[in-house]
Amino acid sequence: MAERFIEELFILNKKLDELLLRYNLLKDENMELKEEAEALKTKLREREDRYKELEINYERIKLSGALLGEGEKRTDAKRRITELVREIDRCVALLNR
Repeated sequence: MAERFIEELFILNKKLDELLLRYNLLKDENMELKEEAEALKTKLREREDRYKELEINYERIKLSGALLGEGEKRTDAKRRITELVREIDRCVALLNR
């Protein structure tokens, strides 16, 4: 009876060791994945910021090209400038409140 108990205790101890090993491996993997996710989030934020910069530059180039052009493009450019001035005026008014 005692021999069987010792054998079962040995088996349980072995299984516990295996579980602890797997737990530690998974814990390490989880930490690595969290670090990778954080790095990817940072990279995404940087790319979004760069995209916004490029979008602003594109609008500027488009606007300057329209100002140099004639006809409809020039009219659209003037309309866009007027809209921007109104938006700036609204922002200034909000700041003055």
